[in-house]
Amino acid sequence: MATVAQQLRIAIDVDGGDHGAAVTLPAAAQFLARRTDAHLVLVGLEASLANVASIIPAELAGRVSHVIATEVVGMDESPALSLKNKKNSSLRLALNAVKDGQAAACVSAGNTGALMATARFVLKTLPGIDRPAIASLLPTHRGHGKEGDGGVLMLDLGANVDCTPEHLRQFAIMGAALSSALTDKPRPTVALLNIGEEEIKGNDIVKEAAELIRATDLNFIGNVEGTDVFRGAADVVVCDGFVGNVALKASEGIVKLMAQMLREEFSRTLLTKAVAALAYPILKRFKARVDPSQHNGATLLGLRGIVIKSHGGTDAFGFSNAIERAYDEIRHDLIAELTERVAAMNTAVTTAADSAS
Repeated sequence: MATVAQQLRIAIDVDGGDHGAAVTLPAAAQFLARRTDAHLVLVGLEASLANVASIIPAELAGRVSHVIATEVVGMDESPALSLKNKKNSSLRLALNAVKDGQAAACVSAGNTGALMATARFVLKTLPGIDRPAIASLLPTHRGHGKEGDGGVLMLDLGANVDCTPEHLRQFAIMGAALSSALTDKPRPTVALLNIGEEEIKGNDIVKEAAELIRATDLNFIGNVEGTDVFRGAADVVVCDGFVGNVALKASEGIVKLMAQMLREEFSRTLLTKAVAALAYPILKRFKARVDPSQHNGATLLGLRGIVIKSHGGTDAFGFSNAIERAYDEIRHDLIAELTERVAAMNTAVTTAADSAS
């Protein structure tokens, strides 16, 4: 059996994202300074890895290994073409490290479509799971979207535009397992995102999905509306990737709008600037609660390995939080937990169907 130190190995796609090594290497240094039991496998171009010694202090360098890549997947590159033509990219080799057992997780800020397509090809899906989903902990009034502090887990956030009711059932099972692992709640509440709380609301897919989820042993509380998500009405909110991605991007846009409005109002006159100085501690705490970089890192849930997608434009602090997400999921043995729960749920559903027939 692997030791804890061996298990806590995380592969980093150094050259992925809008900023590449300029962000990922400082983030790696920040993470290693916090987590003394972790080892990072840095996967990137030779030129990028040449800067490691100047960014990661010597006392941390013993917990770092390198894998040289010869290619990088562009942020606007076709997922299909990158999968076919870039087998030596930093993204692909980081995923290979998980497949080959060199790492227990992969973190990338690269092209989302390419990461999903390549991860699905390299790692495959868990037994009983048709499609992976993108899941992330988001802040609510109960918490900041950090591990165990009252955030809401939402999925799918963009991997699957068109979903069947069965896909939504699988998302609910996986979401409950991840939420339970990260929050230590044995039975987190699960809800479907809908246009109303009533059972008659929504399209046929959502209505049928609700029936399928009710037939499981999940703590299903029914439908919630968009206004309920950040209120913390449920621990897990399930939707298709089209709805989830629009909801996520809209919420991020609102946060940016509020920040811009506050800056404008506080900078209008000498008086408002003075008030801003007095209010600075409050504004700083407010920013910490809503800043997307605080809860950066979405899980590609349903794969036979832990894969974390960071926002492509995040800073080093945000990327270090994405690495932290991978660390938490390794510690909680998420893949084993998911495998067990999906198998148990599917067995229960099959048994119930056989009894009814």
